[in-house]
Parts: sequence; C-alpha cells; structure tokens
Amino acid sequence: MTTKEEVIKLIKDLPENATLEDIMRELYVRSKIEKGIRELNAGKVVSHDEVKEKLGKRLK
Repeated sequence: MTTKEEVIKLIKDLPENATLEDIMRELYVRSKIEKGIRELNAGKVVSHDEVKEKLGKRLK
C-alpha cells in the first residue's frame, strides 16, 4: 500500500465528525510511530538503564 493509500484509509477510518485537527493529530502520531520503528530497526536504541542514568543526572 502506498503512503497516499494509507493516509486515505486512515482518514476513512476516522468518525464522520472528525475535524481537520483530528486528522492532523492522527497523521502526526502515525508519523512518529513509524519513525520510532525505523530507528529501532536501524539499531538506534537506548537501554532502559541508560535512560534512567541520564535522567537521574538531569533531575538532580
């Protein structure tokens, strides 16, 4: 399925009273999820322990 076809399906699956903002939000969320999956597949990940360590330093 092409990107255009996926977007059309996403819009068709929304309720009839969906606003432009609703559509934009759905597209944004889908875009971020797909980006995360691509990064995960490319090995661009940080372990849970690394995140805890980095956040711990910033929160002190």
